[in-house]
Amino acid sequence: MSVESEILFIFMLGLILLGPNQLHSLWAQVARAKAQFEEAKREFRSHLAAKVDAAYQEGKTYTSPELGASREPSSDLRYWNSESAREAHPAR
Repeated sequence: MSVESEILFIFMLGLILLGPNQLHSLWAQVARAKAQFEEAKREFRSHLAAKVDAAYQEGKTYTSPELGASREPSSDLRYWNSESAREAHPAR
């Protein structure tokens, strides 16, 4: 069963059980909830990006729990893009 047919089945079942008016109001509530979630997600991402940028501008470092060493935040990215990381972690 494909995703489209499953969605159609759920829609038809909802139409039969709830009727067109209740189904319409239910979809409206779902759409509003989804929009609120997306807004909260955008706000969280922008807040997190601002905090990371501020920490980077201040020159803060962090400690990696795996290595136990203090490093610059950008060194993690350089490590994971390196050849030694691909050899050490072949699944990545």
